[in-house]
Amino acid sequence: MNQTIVPAASVLHPTAAFARPVKMRGEKVTVHYGAKQALFEVNLEIPERQVTALIGPSGCGKSTFLRCLNRMNDTIEGARVGGMITLDGEDIYDPTLDVVELRARVGMVFQKPNPFPKSIFDNVAYGPRIHGLARSKSDIEEIVVTSLRRAGLFEEVKDRLHEAGTGLSGGQQQRLCIARAIAVSPEVILMDEPCSALDPIATAKVEELIDELRQNYTIVIVTHSMQQAARVSQITAMFHLGNLVEVGPTEKMFQNPDDKRTQDYITGRFG
Repeated sequence: MNQTIVPAASVLHPTAAFARPVKMRGEKVTVHYGAKQALFEVNLEIPERQVTALIGPSGCGKSTFLRCLNRMNDTIEGARVGGMITLDGEDIYDPTLDVVELRARVGMVFQKPNPFPKSIFDNVAYGPRIHGLARSKSDIEEIVVTSLRRAGLFEEVKDRLHEAGTGLSGGQQQRLCIARAIAVSPEVILMDEPCSALDPIATAKVEELIDELRQNYTIVIVTHSMQQAARVSQITAMFHLGNLVEVGPTEKMFQNPDDKRTQDYITGRFG
């Protein structure tokens, strides 16, 4: 299927071009907040174990689309989601689907680090405990240590696991939140501007971590930073005024986009 760029942005990229199975798929996704429409019939395939970056100016709908992927918009009064979103072919808006289970499979890391007011250990152990993923204290300890290692944080905090997570630096807190997300063995990790509150050194550590995590997880990241999208993603999707303008391999999107709006945004003419 050839990719066609249209103003209403019903773009499905050809899976074969990415040589990865599709993990999540959005078809004709619309979102209304009350009377205001925020997304217009967005079609997007998210390939497995790749980083897909959602870019575009503020208010373009990229975070709205991200929140559709684990039904976070359900928590917003007046929000209505139309179309279909599937995870491994299963409709995640099926009324019989367990939303708590969905959010264990599709984890979320927010813009501002939000550790629980608990110890570092308990921050990571919380999810496995409530989801019944560990049968014993030693199981919990193994999950916590493994998750902190995968988040690149264990060596920095191993001697203070029972101190408050809120006492960590901003970058460490964000990596703690990533450890907390992966502790329940998700299949997909959503990241909404995960580095916007971090300094350059902490940002570099999180970006390095994202590159490592994609070996085991499907990652979707919203970012305002063109440089970050270019560094961490394999696929880039450009949103504008609630429409998906264009999607493709990141290198092509940055070097030779098909749509002038993508070119103008990447080169700083608007945004």
